[in-house]
Amino acid sequence: MTSFVLVAGAWLGAWAWDDVVDELRAAGHDAHPLTLSGLGEKRDAPAGQQTHVRDIVQEIERRDLREVVLVGHSYAGIPVGQAAAGIGDRLARVVFVDSDIPADGESFVSGWPDGRAMVEASIAEHGGFWPPLSASDYEGQDLSDEQIARIVSGATPHPGATLTEPAVLARPLGELPATYVKCLLDGPEPGADVAALLTGERWRLVEMDTGHWPMFSRPRELARILLDAAGAGG
Repeated sequence: MTSFVLVAGAWLGAWAWDDVVDELRAAGHDAHPLTLSGLGEKRDAPAGQQTHVRDIVQEIERRDLREVVLVGHSYAGIPVGQAAAGIGDRLARVVFVDSDIPADGESFVSGWPDGRAMVEASIAEHGGFWPPLSASDYEGQDLSDEQIARIVSGATPHPGATLTEPAVLARPLGELPATYVKCLLDGPEPGADVAALLTGERWRLVEMDTGHWPMFSRPRELARILLDAAGAGG
């Protein structure tokens, strides 16, 4: 039996995976959605990027999970990639869902040459947090009005330090068994860093014809992709 550990991107918590988790459990597998420190029901907990890495590793160790498929969406690809490199033989596969990936010594905003100053200024203006998107920012991403309202109502400000602190990799990402899920409405091609890793033997690409939040727009399709990535379904 596979143990799926699922971590959503900025502003989101474990609740974002509800529809996907239902599908994974219906297929007979463990599914453990995780809210990171500083977000959702843990919004009062202080958090830096390494806090988020520890959140993930400690959840896996606390539950003594094996055959772990570790799933990271958007921002969460950065702590998930670091955690995947640090959990040893507990890891079966890591799945990056339209996500950023960690680069040793680089932060989330390091990859935003045109937006870094904007994000850092927004964090400074909002007491150290990155404010959630508005409903209009989700347009054109294959989301219904109801789905957009669900995301907006559940989102909480994201702790800024997690976006500006550098990643620390225990091993090269190219050594990890990985699937990268590219959501085509958010851009037709993966970034150059992901494209380079996809030329290796251990990484594979899956495309989804949907927007950046497939756990809301296409949860059943995403669940099938996760099951396939785990070798747990067709």
